[in-house]
Amino acid sequence: MAKPASNLSSQKRRTVHVCGECGADHAKWQGQCDACGAWNALSEVVLETAAQAAAPASRRSGWAGKVDAPKVTALADVRTDAQARVSTGIGEFDRVLGGGLAEGSVVLVGGDPGIGKSTLLLQALALMAGTLPGLYVTGEESLAQVAGRAQRLGLPLDGLLALAETCVERILEHAVAARPRLVVADSIQTLWTESLAAAPGSVGQVRESAARLVRYAKETGTAVFLVGHVTKEGGIAGPRVLEHMVDAVLYFEGDSGSRFRVLRAFKNRFGAVNELGVFAMGDKGLREVPNPSAIFLSGASSAQPGSCVMVTREGTRPLLVEVQALVDASPLSNPRRVAVGLEGNRLAMLLAVLHRHGGVVSGDQDVFVNVVGGIRVQETAADLPVLLAVLSSLRDRPLAEKTIAFGEVGLSGEIRPVPNGEERLKEAATHGFRRAIVPRANAPKAGSYKGMEVIAVERLADALEQA
Repeated sequence: MAKPASNLSSQKRRTVHVCGECGADHAKWQGQCDACGAWNALSEVVLETAAQAAAPASRRSGWAGKVDAPKVTALADVRTDAQARVSTGIGEFDRVLGGGLAEGSVVLVGGDPGIGKSTLLLQALALMAGTLPGLYVTGEESLAQVAGRAQRLGLPLDGLLALAETCVERILEHAVAARPRLVVADSIQTLWTESLAAAPGSVGQVRESAARLVRYAKETGTAVFLVGHVTKEGGIAGPRVLEHMVDAVLYFEGDSGSRFRVLRAFKNRFGAVNELGVFAMGDKGLREVPNPSAIFLSGASSAQPGSCVMVTREGTRPLLVEVQALVDASPLSNPRRVAVGLEGNRLAMLLAVLHRHGGVVSGDQDVFVNVVGGIRVQETAADLPVLLAVLSSLRDRPLAEKTIAFGEVGLSGEIRPVPNGEERLKEAATHGFRRAIVPRANAPKAGSYKGMEVIAVERLADALEQA
């Protein structure tokens, strides 16, 4: 006997076209996404059947835990106690996470190949094995490779659980049996779910696999780390909606020729955004650097022209970094303006201010500015140090020994204050700097810092004269 037409229609699978940039759905393929305007970004995705969509979340996702049904609650009755954090055993990692790992949090870790994502998570998993049992799920390596890396890093293998699997449903079944409190999925682009017919790594598979892991983390209170590949532009491969689904997005940065690595938080629901953690890569894995200012200034020489030390702020931490400038006569009709670690458009604006309010002409000069150590400075406190370094290189005269500077430069030539001036000066005094050029509004009371001369300036011309 034939099935009723309603049952046939409920079992029919339908497809949509999903944008790889923003995750928007479209009924049919088209060249440009209506939501974000991206071209050739739509890919076909097979949706779940109506019967699958109506099934309970526990059965669809591969685990059968008891979950309380949601209900409407008055916000006044909701407990707002501080969420308990668990230390990963790595201080710099805890700093970027916002003080430790929160229960039920989902963290996406991205970075270039070979920069140390898997190494850091494997080290954290081993250090937390005694307090927070974990499961390392690998979709790119064999278990022998994972065990070999752990032995090479000198990590204890007792208590470390590993699984070589890429199917999300089977991963969740093993997780229910092992009951870990921490799961590492390496990587999200290799995972796939049986409910979709698309290939692993496609937009639909990445989005649905991440959604099931996020749902599992929230319903069971298990912390989940997702390792993500990056595209050639430096973003996480897959739909942008992936970054909205997780609680924190961390990026590993660093030069392939340098042993130092920087872990930066671009999104964090449990801590400060743009928080920074510094690591050094060695034969025993990643080692935290608790005093990065000393590392960034290890090769600095304030007696050289074109160099100025500034105090920037990353998250909740003040950092001393060196800004270098090279100004040379240009053979081109349109001189070059190159900024590494700074915004190029802001450099061009600062040079115009230097000409208009400082009387320094650089229109026929190539100007190259670099922030030493691979740090990207995104705040305006770098304005004054950049101009001082440019003038020092142009005049071929170094700044005074042990001098630091910070301050925002306005278009009318005024020196504007920046946040947390006291903390910046305290960090500079700790490292032995004896002279500081700062905005007048950031100047402390006389005698606040013994052994340091604080020069307060209001105009760019005053700062150039003092320098």
